[in-house]
Amino acid sequence: MPSRKALIRRPGPRLAEGLVTHIERSPVDVDLALTQWEAYAAALREHGWETVEVAPAEDCPDSVFVEDTVVMFRNVALIARPGAESRRPETTAVEETLAALGCSVNWVWEPGTLEGGDVLKVGDTVYVGRGGRTNAEGVRQLRAAFEPLGARVVAVPVSKVLHLKSAVTALPDTTVVGFPPLVDTPTVFPRHLPVPEEAGAHVVLLGGAKLLMAASAPKTAELFADLGYEPVPVDISEFEKLEGCVTCLSVRLRDLHA
Repeated sequence: MPSRKALIRRPGPRLAEGLVTHIERSPVDVDLALTQWEAYAAALREHGWETVEVAPAEDCPDSVFVEDTVVMFRNVALIARPGAESRRPETTAVEETLAALGCSVNWVWEPGTLEGGDVLKVGDTVYVGRGGRTNAEGVRQLRAAFEPLGARVVAVPVSKVLHLKSAVTALPDTTVVGFPPLVDTPTVFPRHLPVPEEAGAHVVLLGGAKLLMAASAPKTAELFADLGYEPVPVDISEFEKLEGCVTCLSVRLRDLHA
């Protein structure tokens, strides 16, 4: 059985009603979004990831952004408690799916709020954005869940974007990449590389030198290629209209039975 799985969730009919907080709303083509989502899922499979589809949540416009519902550390799942109340029903089916895969499941409890898009793992360091959707109690509960497993949890202020991973992600060599106008405190990261496009700050590590990234960041793709990486571009324009990025659309699971 493959040890690399990726949770994904099909966009629902109400996708165009998804929340926007830091950008102007623009019309979303739901049919095009579904086509883009299918291509995104295909790219994961083509690079060795078995996709596991969580049951749809058709009444939840933002449910395609499955990353926000859970944080994984090794085989332990911390089920999020989204800061946006309308997103809280999204977690039920995610919890059921992960339990069926054999994960150890924990929960964030009231009054804590935590969304997975605020959590960036770099080795055993877990950066967690403290901002609009994740509160101090959510950070405390994440620390309590993961520090006993060997994680080092570092809280990072987030004020210019929706989630921490809307501003920064990390390359395979642990360098954190970000678009400078949107990064609150780049000095918190030991190695930081500015990138020339907002969408270039978001990469999904597919394994080896391969980086899944948005087609809307060609200059950054060129930069990463110059550094020896292999960009795998996907068009996610309809999700970008809802402040989504390549990381939001999946949760990667590794070595669940380790």
